[in-house]
Amino acid sequence: MKSRLCCVLLMTAACAVSAAAQQVAAPASDPPATREDILRLFKVMRLHEQMRVTMELVMAQQQKMIRDTIKQRVPDITEKELARMESMSKEAVKDLPLDGMLDDSIPVYQKHLTKGDVDAMAVFYSTPTGQKLLREQPAIAGESMQAMSPRMQKTMGEIMDRIAAKAKEESEKDKAPPAGTPEQRKN
Repeated sequence: MKSRLCCVLLMTAACAVSAAAQQVAAPASDPPATREDILRLFKVMRLHEQMRVTMELVMAQQQKMIRDTIKQRVPDITEKELARMESMSKEAVKDLPLDGMLDDSIPVYQKHLTKGDVDAMAVFYSTPTGQKLLREQPAIAGESMQAMSPRMQKTMGEIMDRIAAKAKEESEKDKAPPAGTPEQRKN
């Protein structure tokens, strides 16, 4: 779940960055973005804070979805057990190394963005519209997760049902007698 959350957050940030990058075509001679360029972009985007807020919102939504799914699958689970699981999830999010995760993503940004791209995005994110997008992005991500939740829960239930059916099928195969005629089995 932690890795899924990280992927969602990085994809959200990457989508915002790529949308801005597509607005300005960089000349072929534009040099690649440097580490410092990317760090400057992250600062303008307040990416550390964006990731923290988005993680909190997404985690809250995921906890609700997980709680509902577990209650459906394990109807006799107690509120105390659910609360303990939620507490463990919250602690796990606190332990995520945001600075390290951002640092790990710098080479990826450098691979895909030029100095001109980063300069243009920094200009955009410094505008009132860019700042509004940055302010609203966590809420957009959280509300999007909430809107997708029923579909995701339904799909997760169907996937779990298929896995359970396949596991049962495999278990029954293991219990079945070997194929062949009774005479062949005697020999």
